[in-house]
Amino acid sequence: MNPKEIEAKVQEALEEIRPFLNSDGGDISLVSIEQGKHVKVQLHGACVGCSVNQMTLKMGVEMTIKKHLPQIESVTSIDPS
Repeated sequence: MNPKEIEAKVQEALEEIRPFLNSDGGDISLVSIEQGKHVKVQLHGACVGCSVNQMTLKMGVEMTIKKHLPQIESVTSIDPS
């Protein structure tokens, strides 16, 4: 799978989880995909200061991305600058 296909699949996964984040006043965007298996995202809005955002990241975002792309090894969030 080439980098464009990987990015398209990650974006598809983010679109799947976005309505749940939006319903709580948050959002998510793709920052980068490194070596085709490490995804970096950035949480926005209410998700930034939320006390459960790491659980959301692991249990929601990471699981959804891995469902679309099993080869993904990690999903991390970067802080907004």
